[in-house]
Amino acid sequence: MPDGIARRAGGRLPWRPAEECGVFGIFDHPEAARLTYYGLYALQHRGQESAGIAVSDGRCLAIHKGMGLVSEVFGDETINGLGGTSAIGHVRYSTTGSSLLANAQPLVVRHRRGELALAHNGNLVNAAAIRQELEEEGSIFQTTVDTEVVAHLVARAGRNGIESAVEESLRTVQGGFAFVFLTPDRLLAARDPNGFRPLSLGRLGDAWVVASESCAFDTVGAEFVRDVAPGELVIVDAHGLRRVQVRPAVRPSLCVFEYIYFARPDSNLNGLNVHAARKNLGRQLAREHPADADLVTGVPDSSISAATGYAEEAGIPYEVGLVKNRYVGRTFIQPAEVSRVTGVRLKLNALRKVVEGRRVVLVDDSIVRGTTSRHIVGLLRSAGAREVHLRISSPPYLHPCHYGIDTSAAADLVATGKAVEEIRRLVDADSLGYLSATGMQSAINGGAVDADREGGGRHCLACFNGDYPVNVAGAAGKFALEGVRR
Repeated sequence: MPDGIARRAGGRLPWRPAEECGVFGIFDHPEAARLTYYGLYALQHRGQESAGIAVSDGRCLAIHKGMGLVSEVFGDETINGLGGTSAIGHVRYSTTGSSLLANAQPLVVRHRRGELALAHNGNLVNAAAIRQELEEEGSIFQTTVDTEVVAHLVARAGRNGIESAVEESLRTVQGGFAFVFLTPDRLLAARDPNGFRPLSLGRLGDAWVVASESCAFDTVGAEFVRDVAPGELVIVDAHGLRRVQVRPAVRPSLCVFEYIYFARPDSNLNGLNVHAARKNLGRQLAREHPADADLVTGVPDSSISAATGYAEEAGIPYEVGLVKNRYVGRTFIQPAEVSRVTGVRLKLNALRKVVEGRRVVLVDDSIVRGTTSRHIVGLLRSAGAREVHLRISSPPYLHPCHYGIDTSAAADLVATGKAVEEIRRLVDADSLGYLSATGMQSAINGGAVDADREGGGRHCLACFNGDYPVNVAGAAGKFALEGVRR
């Protein structure tokens, strides 16, 4: 994210990495549009730039999408106007292409097989190369998102029906993806063969449901059935549910940042509750980096679970030392560093009566640029904290992600080329401790560290160790599809 632009105030704070999107789908329910709306509400933390819902009445598709939060894009009148019994929905944070209405999803295309809506969470590392080839062959693109590449691939695929066309397309793209597709008579959902991006399958009565996170099932009253397997395509139609292993599952690589930061604490991923995983991270952090302090506090909201785990393990009281303002206007521009400082103060405030004169352990999930960490430490010092000991529940963030997270170039990451002591001085903490990669793996893997490789067992740790499970040599930047050579 450019330094001058802040994230939606109801969602991520501007120094965090951000995931691209959340997806939701439901088949065969009379309230499909409304349930999709509720499902997107539950997934709002995964994207605040735009939202959209496509519905099917069994004969044709209808769509409504717009810029902003789910509550801003949809009202009762809009939802009531989206009749149908099947639907897919999407909330977006852009990691490929600008934040424009044209790039909002789901995308709806009309081709020789009929209508198709599709929505995507992730990044396709070979999208730029595929798009350039398609354009040279005459394809015309309407957006600058990698999702549209798949729409073209489906439209150009063989003549054996929509399912085989989707399968063929999924065998062509590389990278991280969780796709939902909707036709007039079926719902399809697919996950990349590494399982970078999460996708779950649920049941609501006779209806089948898919979502990026299981918390969406709780919201709509659905029952979690299982995770969609890496490389799997799930098809739901009038005959029920069936599956196709489109590509063999390879090195398991669920993004470890789902546990550290992205997912809601009430979601379950790979059978592990996110809140429990974060508490484990905090406990391990306390073992590795103890501090002589009076209280522990966390940066709201994603670091609260880790902070409580740290406090319990260390035997130090947990206190609410920072309060998040949830009602700041949705978007604001930060043209200068002074505005970045103001932005932090708008969103966070320190409780003087809690921290004044006390030694504070401040737990956060990551440090990306370091600038805002310095501001938060400064907030605590301004409120009278005698000492601030910063503890990070993940290893140093060293490498950009190419599979669906918006992170800076390596040169902008504070941990790249700086020792921990240099970062400590930069953020003005009295001490700084990062969780080790081994400790992180152990905390998330239930005490076990994968012996076969240092890379992280069932998770992708590329942002920490540079070990990319899928070749990223051809991966393009966030805005590369806006400048594809014609």
